[in-house]
This record gives sequence, structure tokens and C-alpha cells, in this order.
Amino acid sequence: MHKPPGYRILDAESLRNLIAALPLSKQLWGKPDSWTIEEVGDGNLNLVFLIRGAEGGFAAKQALPYVRLVGESWPLPLSRAHYERAALSRQAELAPGLVPAIHHYDESLALIVMELLEPHIIMRHGMIAGTVYPRFAEDITTFMAATLFDTSSLALSAEDFKSLIAVFAGNTAMCKITENLIFTEPYTEAANNRWTSPWLDGHAALIREDADLKCAVSRLKLKFMGSPEAMIHGDLHTGSVMLTIGDTRLIDPEFAFMGPMGFDVGAVIANLLLNYFSQIGHEEAAGARDDYRAWILDTVESVWSLFRCKFLQRWEGCETGDAYPAALFSDTLGKAALARERRAFLDRLFQDSLGFAAAKMIRRILGIAHNIDLECIENTEIRATAESRSLMLAHDLMVNANGYSDIKVVTAVARQINAMDPCLSGS
Repeated sequence: MHKPPGYRILDAESLRNLIAALPLSKQLWGKPDSWTIEEVGDGNLNLVFLIRGAEGGFAAKQALPYVRLVGESWPLPLSRAHYERAALSRQAELAPGLVPAIHHYDESLALIVMELLEPHIIMRHGMIAGTVYPRFAEDITTFMAATLFDTSSLALSAEDFKSLIAVFAGNTAMCKITENLIFTEPYTEAANNRWTSPWLDGHAALIREDADLKCAVSRLKLKFMGSPEAMIHGDLHTGSVMLTIGDTRLIDPEFAFMGPMGFDVGAVIANLLLNYFSQIGHEEAAGARDDYRAWILDTVESVWSLFRCKFLQRWEGCETGDAYPAALFSDTLGKAALARERRAFLDRLFQDSLGFAAAKMIRRILGIAHNIDLECIENTEIRATAESRSLMLAHDLMVNANGYSDIKVVTAVARQINAMDPCLSGS
């Protein structure tokens, strides 16, 4: 397990001493021993500290040399903090106000000290509670359109695009986690897999036995491994969104690399759909959250439609990308052809996004790392019902993506499945 010179795992007191020696400590006011520091990391990988003084605060995130969810038996490079910082810096330039500001970075400690987001909460927790976020669709699509278009060869020169590929090319360990846990293990009898047994045993077996499904997910894995379309966040789900009713921030881009755009878009759609199906386990009485379910599916539709519109607008206003040189399309016929090509590009991206959404949904139910949207449902059979419905939609999205011509078809099928009687045998 490689550790750079000077690396040590921090606790509250060692972090207090470190912050006290930095100029930014003045922003906290008061003596260091008056600061409150608590470790609140509830993710799978890192330590997260909240540091509060009399007049301000910071969040500090330290990478551990192993997967926190598993322990030292699963080592992981500390370099992921380097890539997270690189991604946050680029995202702040492209989508200002939608990521936390970085105040300090210590390479040897794999430590990022950043803006403390308060009173923001993790979106996933808010959705479990049934909170409506009216700005989310607008903000997430602004973020995705800006970060995906502006880091692609549609906007960049060939030289700048290839330089950006080089910046993130070393983040291979994080990519390997995705390649294994999302595109491979859920379709095998991997030791890491777990699901709500015995209710989902049939579903898990059918997925392991479905050759067409395994070909479909392998095509997605191939695209993930070999299509550096843009700088993607790489883990863009509702657990990587901190927000209030009026403000949205995207966090935790340690999986960032140059990959397929649809992976980010699909991840957002997947996690909204998982929460939609989970509402059966969060409402006090049957139908009590029907209005909230409607808002979730409206948001699914808005995420795609707004993203498509904003992406097209950026492309129509940009003449710098080397992929489609402006000089080739300067006449009337050329402009018309390019307009068609842009629409066709977004159509293909939509199909990619649905496939990646399906893969994300399946892994969160059959793989090692689950979503609390479903996991916190105490009634096991109700949880299995929600998971079964999620798997039914995901399976069809994966093998029949071309049958979904529009995002409204996706939400219509989700409604149909959610109204079905539970199918817990997988047959």
C-alpha cells in the first residue's frame, strides 16, 4: 500500500493543528481549541471533517489508502485526491457557483480543504424526506452542459482536448472500480454482490443468465473504457449533490476522467428513478406521496430536455472545436447539415444515457454499494418490491434502449411498472 512521504491519517486533533498553522485559519476566528471538528464521512472511500469556528467554517476531505467501506484489504491510490482537485478546479471555471470553492490542498496528505456548505444537505436525504427542489433540474443541466460540452472536442482544439485527456489519464484505479462494480460484477456470482434475498434471488439469477443483457452492458463498458468524449464527473448521483431549496452544489468528482458524456447524464437519471420507486417505502400511507412521485418524474423529463437544449445552444454558439471545423459548414447547405448532425449526436447521447442509467440502477441493487433510498426501507418485502420494479425498468432500458424514443416514454414506462403488482420471484 503506497503512501507518499509525510502522509498520515488525520483525526480531529491533528487536523486542528494543521489548520491552525495555515493563513486560512484566520477565517475561523477564535482560538483553535475553541473550534469544533467532527468527522462525518458516510461514503465508501474517504474521511470528511466539518471544521467550525466562531465566524466561519470549512469542510476537509482526506483520501484514505484503502476503500473505507471494505478496509485495508482493498488498497486504493491516494492520487484520487489529485484528480478530484483538478476536476473541481476545471468545473469551477466552467460552471461557476455550482461546486464548492477550494481553500487549501495538501498533496502529501491527499487533503482538500474547501467551502463549508451550510445549510445544504445531501440531496438523497432530502428526497427520502419528500423535499421538492425546484432549482435542481435547472442547475444540474447547466452544470452538465457546461462541463461536458466545454471539455469535448466539439469546443476544444485537438491539442487542448488531448492535453485534457493526459491530465486525467492516470486516474485508472477509480476507473477500474467503475469497470468492475458497475459493468461486470452485478452480472456474475461475485463475492461482493448482495441483494434483498430471497425476494430478489430470481431477478439476480435472470440477470446473470441473460446473454443479451451481458452483451449490452459490455458494449457500455467498452464505451466507458475507450470513448474519451469529455471530462466527466464519474459519480454524479444524488449523493454527490448538496443543496438547499435555492442553491445547488456538485461535490466529490474523484472518479473524474475523460469518458463518455452519457455516463454522467445517465447517472443522474438513474438515481432519480431509483428514488421514484423507493417512495413506496417512505410514504405513511399508500398514495400519500403521489404528488412527490409526479415531481420526480417531471424532474427526470426536465433533466434530459433542459440538458439537450443547453448543450445544443452551446454547440450552436461555438466555432472553436476541431471535431466539426466551422470552415466545413459555413455555407447554407453546410449549416443545415450540421444542424441535423447536432440533433443526431444528441439522439445517440440519449440512447447512451439510458443504457448507463440502467447499469447504475442494476449495480445499486445487486452489487456491493447500495443506495440508502432503498436500503433504509425497514420493511424487507416493501424494499424488495421497490427494487424489483427498479430492476424491471433497468433491464428493459438496457436491452431495449432504442425502443425509448423520448424521455417521456421512460417516465411513462416507470409509471406503468410502479402500478404493477410486486414481482419478487424474478420471473
